[in-house]
Amino acid sequence: MPVDRCLSLFALLALTALPAQAQTRWEHPRSEVHVSPKGDDAGDGSAAHPFRTLPRAQTAVRQFNTTCDVAVILAGGTYPLTAPLVFTQADGGQKGFTVTWQAAPQARPVLSGGVPVTGWRVHDAKKHIYVADVPKGTDSRQLWVNDALAERAQIELPREAVSFTETGMVLKDKTFAWLAGLPDQHRIEIESQGFFTSRFSPVEAISGNTLTMQQPAWANNIWGYDSIPYPFHPEWSHLYLQNSLAFLTKANQWYLDPAAGKLYYRPIDGVDMKQAKVILPRLEVLVSAAGTPEAPVTDLKFSGLQFSYSSWMGPSSPEGFASQQSGSFLTGRAVAYPANVLEVCKTGCPEFETVRDKWHQTPAAVQFAAAQHIVLDDNVFAHLGQYALGIGNDANANLTGQGLATADIVVSRNVFTDLAGGAISSGGVLPDAHHPSNGNLTNRQLVIDNNLIQNVSQDYKDNSAILSTYVWNTVITHNDISGAPYDAIDVGYGWGYVDAGGNPNYRTRQRGYDAVAQGGGGQPVYETPTTHRDVFVGFNRVYKVKQLFNDGGAIYNLGACPDCVFAENHVFDIGDRIALYFDEGSRGILARNNVVEDAGVWLNINTARSALPLRTSINNTARGNWHNRSKTGGIWTAYQEDLILDDHLITDGQWPDEAKQVMANAGIMPEAGPVEFGAVKPLARPAGLPKSNGSPVAEKTRKE
Repeated sequence: MPVDRCLSLFALLALTALPAQAQTRWEHPRSEVHVSPKGDDAGDGSAAHPFRTLPRAQTAVRQFNTTCDVAVILAGGTYPLTAPLVFTQADGGQKGFTVTWQAAPQARPVLSGGVPVTGWRVHDAKKHIYVADVPKGTDSRQLWVNDALAERAQIELPREAVSFTETGMVLKDKTFAWLAGLPDQHRIEIESQGFFTSRFSPVEAISGNTLTMQQPAWANNIWGYDSIPYPFHPEWSHLYLQNSLAFLTKANQWYLDPAAGKLYYRPIDGVDMKQAKVILPRLEVLVSAAGTPEAPVTDLKFSGLQFSYSSWMGPSSPEGFASQQSGSFLTGRAVAYPANVLEVCKTGCPEFETVRDKWHQTPAAVQFAAAQHIVLDDNVFAHLGQYALGIGNDANANLTGQGLATADIVVSRNVFTDLAGGAISSGGVLPDAHHPSNGNLTNRQLVIDNNLIQNVSQDYKDNSAILSTYVWNTVITHNDISGAPYDAIDVGYGWGYVDAGGNPNYRTRQRGYDAVAQGGGGQPVYETPTTHRDVFVGFNRVYKVKQLFNDGGAIYNLGACPDCVFAENHVFDIGDRIALYFDEGSRGILARNNVVEDAGVWLNINTARSALPLRTSINNTARGNWHNRSKTGGIWTAYQEDLILDDHLITDGQWPDEAKQVMANAGIMPEAGPVEFGAVKPLARPAGLPKSNGSPVAEKTRKE
């Protein structure tokens, strides 16, 4: 027998004679499968003779998960993945049993999609550049050195130095003439940081003073909103050239030449490359779990594991990364693409609106779709090249080809740190996400609780730390979130476009709905609500976010959200940015008893974009909040049924006891245990706050 046997019938009969308390403890018989980096797949999977690889353990699980609970016990060490670990319906618990993949006591096993890089030698002593050999053909958008994400070689290109065309860019500044002589020009990329998007578009060739760009990436990046040629507020935007050895001029930058199998790196002063830990990711996805909407993968738990080293390569392709918001992007060439696009679609146009229901989502490093009764507890998601965890995203963002259809997912007590993208992306953006054609596709019952999230979205800077689009009944509580260039918590999507009755502001401006009449295949006007409802965002501690982008809010909603509550969150240290933001189409939201310190705008609502009193964001209430700055944004009036009630402006620095209690309760609960990873720990709470009394809402959610 390759694993410890399930309890025998004799043992089960003996179990019934135990006291009720003991029976509860041993509710199901349990089998164990042991794995160790020092094991042998020819072993029997016992504690004495563990397997070596996770796929071998996965095969063993399927022998027992129909007759008992199964626990896969991983010893400490690194488990190199040469291919993504794919879980199907057969890998979850069957017939009411559960399957748990967990760390051995006091162990932190690492599921790694990367390979160590050694053998460093001096390449250019004057420039302090080292080189190492890697397998030819290996490519990556990320590199980690001593457990920190390094920066791709890049230089800034002043916007005044270029002009834009439908095929690329023209260099107006002769000091950049040397670019035409660079090798491997097709590997060079443009990165544009706008007002709320971070975009990538690869170069095809450079000739003279002309950069010809790869298609369709360039076409998709030059129209719509906050595009490369026309970012909102150009004075705050940046344009970079990346990914050439010639751009490797600063410490902690790197360049990879896949054809030659050479990796170049310029270390920080004091780093010994003979001792440095350098990991190059080789997988785009580490774990993908999905059944089907009719037969989902169920009753699967992951606990005490670390997921590290992935790199999503999509932006390096001719598609580039035509980001629209929070990791959703355009692909392909639009049928209704307008002529003279740079003139007619600077800030949206009817043709652009016809592709809104075709956006793709960024695939996460760890993915769940068509899945129910899933628990991710006490894990570490670190050093990943995109969103770390994807739950119920569209099918185009999942390795298995399945999408949506998640229910009863709990993400608790995890650490998310040192990520190229955001921490968690839940829900989809396509029509089946907001108006499912099959009820089984509906994403519902998601709990994100007591997680520590720091230092995220380092490459894809427009990724929010936590994103939940169209999910029915989401609970986001007691998370500690910091170190994000964009938003901390974003819920909803669609700009009110797909809500019941649509967004009249779009119809009035002839953006999209009219395109249907023009034969362009624009958005339909839906008569029923979306699945974005019954959301609770509470007791979160949010700080040091909004560090780059001006648009958005530390806590943000988009679209109608009936019966949604944002309560008792503590937002601070975000500079002159917006703390609480109800964007287009926000309806039915209550913001209650939040504490906002030192924000530029403590509360904002997007009611309309024209002089007409269009009712796009209505029936929202902010009640009983505390803030020490008075500025609000948007139109808060009884006419719109948007009300600010029982408001508390603190001008003397003396927060009342009720506000201090909110501060004390926000963030990770003491009883959640030590949620930390290495040097990553929550920022200490200021002295003088009362003791946390926990969260009755979060506790109620757990019990239910």
